[in-house]
Formats: sequence, C-alpha cells, structure tokens
Amino acid sequence: MQARRFGHTGHLSTVAIFGAAAFWQVTQAQADATMQLVIDHGINHIDVAPSYGLAEERLGPWLARERNRFFVGCKTMERSPGRRGRRVAAFFAAPAPGSC
Repeated sequence: MQARRFGHTGHLSTVAIFGAAAFWQVTQAQADATMQLVIDHGINHIDVAPSYGLAEERLGPWLARERNRFFVGCKTMERSPGRRGRRVAAFFAAPAPGSC
C-alpha cells in the first residue's frame, strides 16, 4: 500500500483511508470483520466523527489494542479550541466496550 506524508504531521498515511462512517449502524461483529480487512490491506489511517452513528463505539475495542497501528483523524464538531481538545481526549480515554 502506498503511503504519503500527511500534511505537517510527519505521519506516513496510506493513500487509502478507512472512512468509519461505514460503521454508522453495524454490529460489532461486522465492524470486527471490516477492521480485520483494513489491517490485512495495510491501511493505517482512519477518519471518524461523532456524527458517524456507531462508528466511535465500534472502533473503541480496536483502538484500545491497535492504537499504535493507526493515525486517527477525528472530527469533533466543536469550534472552540478548548472544547475540541476535551472531546478528542474523552474519545481516547473512554474505556472500550468489552475491554478489561
């Protein structure tokens, strides 16, 4: 999978990005199968937002154990810097469903 530098982040993101809007209304089993395909195909960049239905919840278990594998672009829907930062921190601090 080709990768390119992602803006000023320095991260080498794959040219194919997984749009987690696909998880709008899927079961965890469907999300698990899809995430395994994402990994199998070498995709390392995920786009997610609170407005993507169940996407954050479905990604939770995967990011809990595979966080270093992915660059996660998270639209927060917040406009003030302080609220944006708190929203992103809460996303990554939330315990993943089913995790120990």
